[in-house]
Amino acid sequence: MKYLLEGTARGVLEEFARSNVLLAFDFDGTLAPIVSKPDTAQMRPSTRERLQQVSRRYPCAVVTGRAQADALQRINQVDVWDVIGNHGVEPGSACEEYRALTRDWLSELEPVLNAVEGVRLEDKQYSLAVHYRECRNKTAAARLIRARTAKLRDSRIVPGKLVINVVPRSAPDKGAALVAASERLYCERILYVGDDVTDEDAFGCAGPDRLLAVRVGRTTRSKAPYFIRNQREIDALLDVLIQARPGVTEDA
Repeated sequence: MKYLLEGTARGVLEEFARSNVLLAFDFDGTLAPIVSKPDTAQMRPSTRERLQQVSRRYPCAVVTGRAQADALQRINQVDVWDVIGNHGVEPGSACEEYRALTRDWLSELEPVLNAVEGVRLEDKQYSLAVHYRECRNKTAAARLIRARTAKLRDSRIVPGKLVINVVPRSAPDKGAALVAASERLYCERILYVGDDVTDEDAFGCAGPDRLLAVRVGRTTRSKAPYFIRNQREIDALLDVLIQARPGVTEDA
């Protein structure tokens, strides 16, 4: 992986910024710091201000595992062009079908997992998230959750940071949703920034001529060819994008 904000990699970023590009960002761990209680997650004021400036200059989307309504509340007052929720499910045409499926999963998991201290089941209407960040024995909790979720019909398991997500097998993933958004907004290229296993579908959704994939945090186990060092560096990345398209006033 190459560090994005220096040398030739920064030149690639600036070249993408000058093209007909859609900018897309994950929320938790990318636009907002990871926190122990997901309900309290929010962007820092400095990031919020920069994201607003970026969205005045570029087509800009948030692509998140959160429910779309939840994400919209958290990016309140930032006029992004699109918000894709539930790992790519929202907005979508089969949401009612997925809602019925999610209810079935919930009824199967609740009797077992609600009895495990520290495990929290999150119903996101069209997918589930099983959080185990607050478990004392996280390894044992993850093993139990994986065993139980593996039995759910028509499901796809997407692991995350101390969370296991369950999404409908037939639903679009983040990558498919991102490509569809770029076509809907008539963008020829995509810059995507994410931080987790849940973002790998997006990191691999197009070739390097069309997609600039950036991971928050360096790793050898990612499809993304570029990285920023940590979540705080999202502000520096947004600054580069703002500087690449000068001349937009704050009232524009």
